[in-house]
Amino acid sequence: MFLRLSILLFVASLVGCVTMSGNYVVSGTLPDGSDMKWKVGAQGRGIYTVRNAMCSAHPGATVLIRDAQTGQELKGESPYQCRK
Repeated sequence: MFLRLSILLFVASLVGCVTMSGNYVVSGTLPDGSDMKWKVGAQGRGIYTVRNAMCSAHPGATVLIRDAQTGQELKGESPYQCRK
């Protein structure tokens, strides 16, 4: 039983790990459609910290994450709709 639980927790921890690399610009739009006026540079997994901070400050906002060099949105992560 203990071994099964240990294996399950180990696998779950691997699934939760996302390896991100690169430099990104995180910005957003407020629920009323106006710009959030925040453009924050983030590296790798730091995008999640910035995104969560923006969502915490502005529930209902839409956060955009773009590659700093190409300007392309990060697929699967952007746009991100903050919960109200």
